[in-house]
Amino acid sequence: MQRDPNYPTICKIEKVIDETPSVRTLIFSDDVLPNVLPGQFAMVWIPGVNELPMSVMISHEQGKAAFTIRKLGEASTGLYNVAVGKYIGIRGPYGNSFDIKEGKLLLVGGGTGLVPLLRLLTFVKPSDDVTVLIGAKTKAEVFFEDMANDILEKNPHRVLVVTEDGSYGEKGLVTDLVEKIITETKFEAVYTCGPELMMYKTVQLSHEKGIFVQASLERMMKCGIGICGSCCIGEDLVCRDGTIFDGDHLLANKEFGHTFRTKAGILDKF
Repeated sequence: MQRDPNYPTICKIEKVIDETPSVRTLIFSDDVLPNVLPGQFAMVWIPGVNELPMSVMISHEQGKAAFTIRKLGEASTGLYNVAVGKYIGIRGPYGNSFDIKEGKLLLVGGGTGLVPLLRLLTFVKPSDDVTVLIGAKTKAEVFFEDMANDILEKNPHRVLVVTEDGSYGEKGLVTDLVEKIITETKFEAVYTCGPELMMYKTVQLSHEKGIFVQASLERMMKCGIGICGSCCIGEDLVCRDGTIFDGDHLLANKEFGHTFRTKAGILDKF
C-alpha cells in the first residue's frame, strides 16, 4: 500500500551524529525517504514546537534516512535537540529534483545546503568528472568533506574547501573559487545549494559562461503543498514549483538574491 505523502508518519530517532558544534544529523528508519530524488524535501514536525521543511540526508544503512540540522531558530533548535528514542513526524516527499547531466559537473554547497548535493552525488555516473566546492566560515564549520570523497571514490573528482577566515582549505568566499574554476574548466552543469547570496553569485557566473545551472532554494514554508503561499518568490511557490529552479528562470526573478519574506510575509532585503 502506497503511503499518503500528506499524512504524517511518526518516526523514532535511532542515532544522533554531531557534525560540528552547531550541526547534527538525526537518523531514523523509514520506508520512503531513503529513496527520494536529489532535491526533494520533507516537512518535519517537532512535537510541541513547530513544523519545518528539511532536505533528506543520505544514509549508508538500508532502510534509514536522516536530517542534518543547524540550530538557529526555534524550530531548527527544537529538531536539533530531539534525542535518541524521541519521536518526530514527517510528511512527504515533496518537490521536484535536479536534472542530472553527464560529463564534468560542478557542485557548490554551503552549510546544510550540502545535503541535497550529497544525494545528487549518489546519482552521478562513474564516468562523470565531479568537482565539489564546500564553503564555510571557519574550519570548525566544515563537514561532509570526507563523505563527499567516499561517495566519489570511483569517479575522477576533486573536493575543495574554502573558509572565509582561511583556517582550512583556501581563504575567501566559495564563489571566488567558483569564478576561477569555471574560467579554467568547461562544465556541462553546475548545481548549488546554500545561502542565497552564494547561490545567486554562482548562478550569475555560470549563466555568463553559458553553463546549465540549477539551484535549490529555501524559503519560509508553512504547508509544503502550495496552499499557504508563504514560500512565494515572484510568481513561483518554492514548495510546489521547486525547490529546484533553472538559472535562467531564477535570474529573471527580481526577488532571487535580493529579497525574502519574513514569517509575517513581509518582503525584506538580504
